[in-house]
Amino acid sequence: MPHPKRKTSKTRRDKRRTHHKITTRPVAICPNTGEPHEMHRAYVVEGNLYYKGKLVVEDFA
Repeated sequence: MPHPKRKTSKTRRDKRRTHHKITTRPVAICPNTGEPHEMHRAYVVEGNLYYKGKLVVEDFA
């Protein structure tokens, strides 16, 4: 198995890891209900399931 010739410094390691961060998901406002929700996700409003602003299932939860 290959091994590194030199130890990777903490600074060099941390510079590489700065790109691995959690980003917030975009939020959209439903044109019909006015509820904020995650984009491209189904969402429940008053027991009804909506997707893309359209009613999908009535009395879902």
